[in-house]
Amino acid sequence: MNKGAVQIAGLVLGCIGIIGTCAVTGMPQWRVTAYIENNIIVFEGLWEGLWMNCVRQANIRMQCKIYDSLLALTPDLQAGRALMCIAVVLSVMSFMIAVIGMKCTTCAEDNEKSKGIILLVAGISFILSGILVLIPVSWTANQIIRDFYNPLVNAAQKRELGEALYLGWTSALCLVSGGIILCCVCTSTETKYQYSLPQKSAASNVPREKVARKTSSLYSKSQYV
Repeated sequence: MNKGAVQIAGLVLGCIGIIGTCAVTGMPQWRVTAYIENNIIVFEGLWEGLWMNCVRQANIRMQCKIYDSLLALTPDLQAGRALMCIAVVLSVMSFMIAVIGMKCTTCAEDNEKSKGIILLVAGISFILSGILVLIPVSWTANQIIRDFYNPLVNAAQKRELGEALYLGWTSALCLVSGGIILCCVCTSTETKYQYSLPQKSAASNVPREKVARKTSSLYSKSQYV
């Protein structure tokens, strides 16, 4: 299999994960209105995200309001903001590092060992950014499911999983998959580098007996001089 094509595949998956991570961070559809029991008002929906909540009316008009205070948010939203922002920065840095270590670039002066180390760092960073995306998305989904089946929570306050959560899981999967591919390519590069050691010179293949005879003949000639 072409190593350059595998590297490009890992980079493309990482790029898709970056785009999805940025979209999930800004989307308000983390929590959406659950139309259950006596909640028959279906022409109005409430969206709750990391930065704002929106009210959508009959797919025509939508009003959004940014949260007034960070301290007034729930712990999952506070942690989600921090983790998603870190994931965006880390994934973008991972993409830039991966580009430097690609086989088709000359940033590392075609040094296979250096490019392998660079790809390893980029792959690990992609995996970490995917884990950072997975934590707040799964945490929020757990909160929604727990409140949905909690009989003490009012039906009007119950929410369902929004589109942003599904997109977040997909983005995390792309980031982790891209990171694993880059790490595997790096491992194969290092193995190839270890087995491609410089061959022994012709002089090293000469038997020791012949070398000893040569040195002894030189000493014998020098005695007659």
